[in-house]
Amino acid sequence: MAKALSFADIFKRNKELEWMWDLEFVNETSQRVYLKKMAVDSVLNFVGRTMSTVQFKFTKDKKAIHSPWDYILNVRPNKDMSATLFWQKFIYKLMFDNEVLVILSDDNQLLIADDFYREEYALYDDQFKNVIVKDYEFKRSFLMEDVIYLQYNNEQLEKFTDGLFNDYGELFGRMIEISMRNNQIRGSVSVDTTGSFNDDEKDSRKQRLQSFIDKIYKSFRTSSVAIVPKMKGFEYEEYTNKQGVTNQSLDELDRMKKSLINDVARMIGVPSALIMAENAELDSNLEAYRKLCLAPLIRKLVDELSAKLISKSEYEAGQRIEVLNVLSPNLFDLAEAIDKIVSSGAFYVDEVRNEAGYDDLPDNEGKQRLRTKNYEDVKGGESENDT
Repeated sequence: MAKALSFADIFKRNKELEWMWDLEFVNETSQRVYLKKMAVDSVLNFVGRTMSTVQFKFTKDKKAIHSPWDYILNVRPNKDMSATLFWQKFIYKLMFDNEVLVILSDDNQLLIADDFYREEYALYDDQFKNVIVKDYEFKRSFLMEDVIYLQYNNEQLEKFTDGLFNDYGELFGRMIEISMRNNQIRGSVSVDTTGSFNDDEKDSRKQRLQSFIDKIYKSFRTSSVAIVPKMKGFEYEEYTNKQGVTNQSLDELDRMKKSLINDVARMIGVPSALIMAENAELDSNLEAYRKLCLAPLIRKLVDELSAKLISKSEYEAGQRIEVLNVLSPNLFDLAEAIDKIVSSGAFYVDEVRNEAGYDDLPDNEGKQRLRTKNYEDVKGGESENDT
């Protein structure tokens, strides 16, 4: 009697199917990496894109002045990056690595270090050694006063994500496994093995069986409508959907991925509704985003740039660095509020313009206090015409 082929024999003879033995192991590893990268990139790239529109303005006594740093910071920090790409990478690296180092090359290029070693001192400037940019390692060291260096002070992010993704990765893998099993095509092939055969006949039947199975596999995999012919001695029977199976909805997988993004967004201070592009409570979410996430980043950046690009004497003389165009509010949406602030006499026009990132009006026009009659003092309880 001819020996029936086992499923292992069939899988091994088909190289495309043989790889499926390792599918579970490969999926388990790749899914965890995919989940972590998806969640972190979704949140950090969102913040990076927001900060990429930043513009820096040097002022003195609240009036814009020219600085040689204008072009470098706002147009072309280095030969390979525009200002938009530079600041997006800067913010992403700051938040992901918890620190970022920018050095100034001999030809006045701002370069973001990919790796470095910081040597700390108590009474002297810290030194940065073994600074690597792309594949080039600088032989010299850099003093703290000569670089731009920021720390994000959120060391828990990496620890949090490492532990969280291990649990989520395993859960996500199990959910996908169940979903694939519920939608799996199951079938069997019956082979007529009665009688005795010589070796040549055995090989011929094996080849016919393998060819038939290959055709069925290819037809089911590539065709929306598959018709399988019946052959004498070969019978294929499908068991899919013959038994009641509760298919797991893909919505559960999507909800789990959103839950993971929510946890990371909460660590960064970004309302998750903004990441998901939800319009519910958009104004309040944007305001929370400005206060909880963007404002601390902008403050860190302004403090570091002011310390490195403005001397003490210049600062005392009134020079400042202002950050503009980061999630700027629409002035038309604020028109009514601006009108009330100015018409009540609470603020000068120039004060409101400065808050919105604009210079003072010429000829001190914005220094006049305006007040409409609605806000004027009322003397007495009756008008002159009352009797």
